[in-house]
Amino acid sequence: MSAKRFELLRELVPGAIRVAVLVNPAEAANTEITLRDVEAAARSFGMRIQVLKADTSDEINAAFESVGRDRPDALFVAITPFFQARRIQLAQLAAFHRIPAAYSLRDFAEAGGLMSYGASIADAYRQVGIYTGRILKGAKPAELPVMQSTKFELIINRQTAKMLGLDVPPMLLARADEVIE
Repeated sequence: MSAKRFELLRELVPGAIRVAVLVNPAEAANTEITLRDVEAAARSFGMRIQVLKADTSDEINAAFESVGRDRPDALFVAITPFFQARRIQLAQLAAFHRIPAAYSLRDFAEAGGLMSYGASIADAYRQVGIYTGRILKGAKPAELPVMQSTKFELIINRQTAKMLGLDVPPMLLARADEVIE
């Protein structure tokens, strides 16, 4: 997922060479996987990444001060529950610093973020309902197969793109599941 979201960010900001990657060091396993995938994607596109770490609201503010100073071409925000809870802060800081940013869930784009690509939460809830139904009908939870999301959605906030002076490629708009006007 991280590599695909990185690819979509590159498509939306084709001139990007330096990308800041915001991770939460408190979630070491997730951070390691995200950085591994993003570093591989960046190498394949001839791009460089700058890792920013934040585990508190103040550290998010400090990370964006670094963004303001170093002026990377784009920002990639890792998926974590903490960042999800701070989505408004992240979207507002990205807008303030005028940096194109890619997020993992539609809530970020709805909060003013540029774009999101990730699992459909509605589809995940549907899968939870199916599991619950099976358990209520007598299935043993330990015997149910592990399921992963099968529906992913690309959301583009066109208002944010305009504010950033970005022209969203028509092919990317055509692939979007939703475009926020």
